[in-house]
Amino acid sequence: MSTTSRSTMIVSSSTAPTGSRAHQLLALAGFVAIVAAVAAFGSLTSAGAISGWYESTPKPMWNPPNEVFGPVWTVLYLTMAVAAWLVWRRPDSVERTRALRAYIVQLTLNALWSPAFFGLGALIGSAGVWFALGVIVALDFAILAAIIRFSDVSRVAAWMLIPYWFWALFATTLNAAIAVLAR
Repeated sequence: MSTTSRSTMIVSSSTAPTGSRAHQLLALAGFVAIVAAVAAFGSLTSAGAISGWYESTPKPMWNPPNEVFGPVWTVLYLTMAVAAWLVWRRPDSVERTRALRAYIVQLTLNALWSPAFFGLGALIGSAGVWFALGVIVALDFAILAAIIRFSDVSRVAAWMLIPYWFWALFATTLNAAIAVLAR
């Protein structure tokens, strides 16, 4: 089952708030599994390029060491999963459905960015990095939309997405700088 199909099932579940404790924990595990699948997909699509194309590509001076990305993304993905779970736990409403749909959109764009940046960057060079820049700019707006939609349902969940949004904005500056430098 694809990540989007699992997410759609979660969005359409109207029994979330009335479930047992075991049901709630199972749902949380499901949200964590979904972000873990996105993270694994990103890792698989970028692993070869990191030690190849990306290593030799000029980068801006503010580019962190490669070792920083894994721990930061681990924390951010876990926070995203918990935030989505907090929204899911709220009573069924139009706002909750909109919030979870916005979450699915941003998560899909998140999953697309690694193959766009690393995959296309390795295959076609600068043009691939520029394409990835378009994807990550769309992701930035999608994360902001998710934050706004989450705030309609759970302010705590909305606040939990803000570090992720800041990190994505930082990644956007890196992507843009690499696109310019890779000309």
